[in-house]
Amino acid sequence: MAHIPDGVLSFPVLVGGGALAAGAVALGLKKIGDEDIPRTAILSAGFFALSLFALPVGPSSVHLLLGGLMGIVLGTAIFPAVCVALLLQAVMFGFGGLTTLGVNILNIALPGAIIGSLVAPLIYRATPARAALIAGVASALCVGLTGLMVAAALALSSADYMLSARVMIATYIPLMLIEGFVGGFCISFVKRVKPELLAGAA
Repeated sequence: MAHIPDGVLSFPVLVGGGALAAGAVALGLKKIGDEDIPRTAILSAGFFALSLFALPVGPSSVHLLLGGLMGIVLGTAIFPAVCVALLLQAVMFGFGGLTTLGVNILNIALPGAIIGSLVAPLIYRATPARAALIAGVASALCVGLTGLMVAAALALSSADYMLSARVMIATYIPLMLIEGFVGGFCISFVKRVKPELLAGAA
């Protein structure tokens, strides 16, 4: 699961992740204009709701992350969007943790911000069918990178987590397929109905 709880990560990982996340959230907030607030809030709410439903996969569990979709539509605004959702989940439902908030933000939002920013111009100029393919691949890659980053955070914290990190990466493979389908379908729909939503990130 992408939500790492309190008491798991080492102090240097927590501090480094927190500092990087704070800078990323500040950058995202700086880039948000008044016209971007509604779509940022909608995607943040969607991530908040969907990630509450976790499916067991082997010894772990997975849930939709929407990192690729949010990165394509929001660009760097994905950082404050994910921050608000994760903070509310930690406070209201005990998902993740407050000390690990920064690391969790990076693990989920950074792949989406990077990959989404790279493919958004391609998607904006593509046909709906081609945009769906690009978005699907991008969404799957974001999930894979999130899995690797979560595993890396665990491995850097303690060698005792190495086996758990390897097992957890394997559980992200089916989620990559699901997320790829969801991301591709959503972007294809947006391209046909309201393509201007993709103009900002592109």
